[in-house]
This record gives sequence, structure tokens and C-alpha cells, in this order.
Amino acid sequence: MVVGTVLVTGGTGYIGSFTSLTLLENDYQVVIVDNLYNSSEVALDRIELICGKRPIFHKVDITDEAALDKVFEAHPEIDSAVGESGEIPLEYYRVNVGGSISLLRSMERHNVTNVVFSSSATVYGDATRYPNMIPIPEHCPIGPTNTYGRTKSMIETVITDHVNAQRNNLQKAGKAFEQWNGALLRYFNPCGAHPSGLMGEDPQGVPYNLLPLLGRVATGDRPKLLVFGDDYPSRDGTAIRDYIHVVDLAKGHLSALKYLREKKPGLLACNLGSGRGSTVFEMIKAFSKVVGRDLPYDVVPRRQGDVLDLTANPSMANELLHWKTELAMEDACADLWKWVSNNPKGYRQDPPAELLEALKKSKA
Repeated sequence: MVVGTVLVTGGTGYIGSFTSLTLLENDYQVVIVDNLYNSSEVALDRIELICGKRPIFHKVDITDEAALDKVFEAHPEIDSAVGESGEIPLEYYRVNVGGSISLLRSMERHNVTNVVFSSSATVYGDATRYPNMIPIPEHCPIGPTNTYGRTKSMIETVITDHVNAQRNNLQKAGKAFEQWNGALLRYFNPCGAHPSGLMGEDPQGVPYNLLPLLGRVATGDRPKLLVFGDDYPSRDGTAIRDYIHVVDLAKGHLSALKYLREKKPGLLACNLGSGRGSTVFEMIKAFSKVVGRDLPYDVVPRRQGDVLDLTANPSMANELLHWKTELAMEDACADLWKWVSNNPKGYRQDPPAELLEALKKSKA
């Protein structure tokens, strides 16, 4: 039985593909739109391999409103949208902010009233500038320190204003308004891969994040890791981050969608994190342990916009969404190594036969 039909923007990307997989595994029909700028259509094959269901796919740029309209017209059963925006720098604003506005306008025209947005902990910026804000609660003042965080913060504002306006206008007109809802999911540092080793992050260029970069070092694609600063006031001098397994993160999107559909809260801003902070050196050590050898690194100066500590207070998600992380940072390291060591070319190779056989046995 199909529970509902969800549009996933950026659905062939890292977080989008895992969210699509989780939705399919929980009896949602999934329609993906993606322009494949920094992802691969092969992700659809891997989703189908793992769960036996295939998302419907449309190659569409999120900034193209007319194309989005055609998708909604082709699938009038879509009742919710999960948005994952890409990461491309003046392009950040055009794609992330402009694309989100295009999506919301098209959703409004086709009466699609629930939106789950993949926001980011970067909207908080440096939470240490306020007392008692580590781990970071949702009431921590917003103050992003880089372009990516500023685009996420802008989109949160756009969604908030849009949903509130829809509810207020309908309420004033004496019409039903509770159907308009938005969840702003401020995820912390997603990492890891599918435990089967058949799905993972496959960036087309140089990865931005620590664990994928360590994966490239471990496979010999990069000579060493660059550690940006060891002069932070932390336990070992490196920055602290809350690493969340991508499988847990995808389940958080599912929990948020269920919450919107059942509780109709209007707007909800919620942290998705483990509440456990790890330093860069601790992550290097954990991943090196999984690989079985020390991985080389050089310490270089801090990057502009980097902050000391991004650790979540996830209690709101725990209580309201009945969601919490089930997998540890060590699991993410093990799953990432299984992915990169077995798929050195990512999605540009066939899945290894031994992993396919293991998957078949696990389903038997």
C-alpha cells in the first residue's frame, strides 16, 4: 500500500538518494528531480538493488519552474516535497535560493502543501559566541559565517514566510489552513555509506567534507589530508563536529514528513544530530583504525568561516519526531571504508559481485 507520493529534489545526490531509499522502504512512492550536475543516475539503480523499488526520475533543473510544473502535472498524486539543495559557490544563491523559490511557487500552483527542507547546522555559525549554546539548541540565534550557511538560512526564512502566509490567508478567508506545513531540518555532519557497500557519496569533483576526503587518501587518490587549524581551544586543538550517519539522517527526513502529515504543526525547525562531538584528529584516528594504517595529513591555517564547535542538542527531534541516531561515528567510518574500498570509481563501475551476493543472502 502506498502511504503517499513525495517529490525529492536533488534525489540522486548523497543525502537525497538515501532519503529516497528510506521513503521507498517505508511504502512511499518517490518522484526524483535532479539535473545530475554533481550526481549520477546510477544512484537509481543502486536504490532499486537495495530495496527492490525504483524511484520515478525526471532530469530537471530546480530553477526551471515550467519543468517543475510539468512534473507536478504528470504526478498529481504528489502530496509533499523533500528538498535537498546542491553545493555550488555565485551559483549557491541562484540554485539554492532561486531554486527553492521556484519549487515553492510550483508547489503552491499544484496544491502540494508539505515541505521538508534539508537545512544545515551552518545556519548557527559560531554558537560559542553565546553562553550555554553548546550543544546547540534550536533557539540558538542564527548567524551563518559562510555562503553555504547563508543560503540555507535564507531558504529557511523563505519557507517560514511562505507557510505562515498561506496559513494566515486561508484562515482569514475561513478556509482550511492546517494542510500547509514545513520542517526545517538542521542536519549536522552527514557521513558514512550504506552498510551493504553499494551506495555512498560519489562527488564528481573534490569532496568538501572530512570523511570523503579521508576515503580518497585511504584509496591513494589523494596524497594526504589537509587539517585546517590545530589551534582551536578544543581537547586536541582541532575543530569539533557532530558526525551523523547518512542512514540515520535519511530516517530523520521520514520522521519529519510523518510528523507534518499527522500533527500539522505549521513550522518546525529541528536539529538532526547525535549530540556527540568529535574532533578532526579523533575522526582521522577512527578512520585510520578501520583502514588498518595511519593516514597522512598536514596541518594548514584555518579556513575563513570555520567555527570551533558544531555539536547538536537533538532533544527536540528525540521527543517530537521520536527520532534519534542509532549508528555511531565508528559505524560511519566502517561503512564508508566498505563503500570506497569496494567502489574506487564510485558509480562509474559495476557493483562488486561479492557485495551483490551478500545483499541477496541478507534478503533470503
